[in-house]
Amino acid sequence: MERGIVVSYETIRRWGRKIGAAYAKQLRRKKPSRKDICHLDEVVISIGGRKHWLWRAVDQDGYVLDEIIQTRRDTRAARRLLVRLLRKQGLAPKRIITDNQRSYDAAKRDVMPGATA
Repeated sequence: MERGIVVSYETIRRWGRKIGAAYAKQLRRKKPSRKDICHLDEVVISIGGRKHWLWRAVDQDGYVLDEIIQTRRDTRAARRLLVRLLRKQGLAPKRIITDNQRSYDAAKRDVMPGATA
Protein backbone atom coordinates (compact mmCIF):
# COMPACT_ATOMS: atom_id res chain seq x y z
CA MET A 1 0.00 0.00 0.00
CA GLU A 2 2.82 2.34 0.88
CA ARG A 3 4.32 2.12 -2.61
CA GLY A 4 1.03 2.15 -4.47
CA ILE A 5 0.85 -1.61 -5.06
CA VAL A 6 -2.39 -3.25 -4.01
CA VAL A 7 -2.14 -6.96 -3.23
CA SER A 8 -5.12 -8.92 -2.01
CA TYR A 9 -4.99 -11.34 0.89
CA GLU A 10 -5.74 -14.14 -1.58
CA THR A 11 -2.51 -13.38 -3.47
CA ILE A 12 -0.52 -13.54 -0.24
CA ARG A 13 -2.18 -16.86 0.64
CA ARG A 14 -1.28 -18.29 -2.78
CA TRP A 15 2.34 -17.15 -2.39
CA GLY A 16 2.44 -18.79 1.02
CA ARG A 17 1.11 -22.08 -0.36
CA LYS A 18 3.52 -21.97 -3.31
CA ILE A 19 6.81 -21.11 -1.60
CA GLY A 20 6.01 -21.31 2.12
CA ALA A 21 7.15 -24.90 2.73
CA ALA A 22 10.47 -24.44 0.91
CA TYR A 23 11.10 -21.16 2.75
CA ALA A 24 10.32 -22.70 6.15
CA LYS A 25 12.58 -25.67 5.39
CA GLN A 26 15.43 -23.30 4.52
CA LEU A 27 14.94 -21.40 7.78
CA ARG A 28 14.90 -24.58 9.91
CA ARG A 29 17.98 -26.04 8.27
CA LYS A 30 21.11 -25.37 10.24
CA LYS A 31 24.65 -25.36 9.01
CA PRO A 32 26.68 -28.47 9.87
CA SER A 33 29.38 -27.96 12.45
CA ARG A 34 32.37 -29.95 13.63
CA LYS A 35 30.70 -30.34 17.05
CA ASP A 36 27.77 -32.35 15.67
CA ILE A 37 26.91 -35.86 16.79
CA CYS A 38 25.62 -38.27 14.16
CA HIS A 39 23.54 -41.40 14.84
CA LEU A 40 23.73 -44.21 12.27
CA ASP A 41 21.35 -47.14 12.14
CA GLU A 42 19.86 -49.62 9.72
CA VAL A 43 16.41 -51.20 9.54
CA VAL A 44 15.34 -54.23 7.53
CA ILE A 45 12.42 -53.60 5.16
CA SER A 46 10.68 -55.76 2.59
CA ILE A 47 10.29 -54.47 -0.96
CA GLY A 48 8.58 -56.78 -3.42
CA GLY A 49 9.07 -59.73 -1.07
CA ARG A 50 12.86 -59.23 -0.93
CA LYS A 51 14.78 -58.12 2.14
CA HIS A 52 16.48 -54.70 1.89
CA TRP A 53 18.26 -52.53 4.44
CA LEU A 54 17.34 -48.89 5.03
CA TRP A 55 20.48 -47.11 6.27
CA ARG A 56 19.94 -43.72 7.98
CA ALA A 57 22.07 -40.94 9.39
CA VAL A 58 20.36 -38.64 11.91
CA ASP A 59 21.88 -35.63 13.70
CA GLN A 60 21.50 -34.79 17.39
CA ASP A 61 18.45 -32.61 16.70
CA GLY A 62 16.57 -35.45 15.00
CA TYR A 63 16.95 -34.28 11.40
CA VAL A 64 17.51 -37.09 8.90
CA LEU A 65 20.75 -36.23 7.13
CA ASP A 66 20.80 -39.05 4.60
CA GLU A 67 19.08 -42.34 3.76
CA ILE A 68 19.98 -45.13 1.37
CA ILE A 69 18.44 -48.52 0.63
CA GLN A 70 20.80 -51.45 0.08
CA THR A 71 20.34 -55.15 -0.52
CA ARG A 72 23.39 -55.90 1.62
CA ARG A 73 24.49 -55.15 5.15
CA ASP A 74 28.27 -54.97 4.95
CA THR A 75 31.21 -52.58 4.97
CA ARG A 76 30.62 -51.42 1.38
CA ALA A 77 27.08 -50.32 2.23
CA ALA A 78 28.24 -48.53 5.40
CA ARG A 79 31.06 -46.84 3.47
CA ARG A 80 28.58 -45.65 0.84
CA LEU A 81 26.39 -44.06 3.53
CA LEU A 82 29.36 -42.33 5.16
CA VAL A 83 30.73 -41.03 1.85
CA ARG A 84 27.32 -39.61 0.90
CA LEU A 85 26.97 -38.07 4.36
CA LEU A 86 30.42 -36.50 4.18
CA ARG A 87 29.72 -35.15 0.68
CA LYS A 88 26.42 -33.59 1.77
CA GLN A 89 27.67 -32.15 5.06
CA GLY A 90 31.08 -31.01 3.88
CA LEU A 91 32.82 -31.98 7.12
CA ALA A 92 32.94 -34.99 9.38
CA PRO A 93 30.95 -35.00 12.63
CA LYS A 94 32.78 -35.03 15.96
CA ARG A 95 31.15 -38.26 17.12
CA ILE A 96 29.35 -41.06 15.36
CA ILE A 97 27.02 -43.23 17.44
CA THR A 98 26.22 -46.65 15.97
CA ASP A 99 24.74 -49.97 17.07
CA ASN A 100 28.27 -51.47 17.30
CA GLN A 101 28.09 -53.24 13.97
CA ARG A 102 31.60 -54.06 12.73
CA SER A 103 30.91 -52.77 9.22
CA TYR A 104 30.48 -49.23 10.63
CA ASP A 105 33.90 -49.39 12.30
CA ALA A 106 35.63 -50.57 9.14
CA ALA A 107 33.93 -47.93 6.99
CA LYS A 108 34.59 -45.17 9.53
CA ARG A 109 38.31 -45.97 9.61
CA ASP A 110 38.44 -45.53 5.82
CA VAL A 111 36.19 -42.48 5.36
CA MET A 112 36.21 -40.51 8.64
CA PRO A 113 39.24 -41.52 10.71
CA GLY A 114 39.01 -38.40 12.92
CA ALA A 115 35.48 -39.06 14.18
CA THR A 116 35.19 -40.92 17.46
CA ALA A 117 32.69 -43.70 18.06
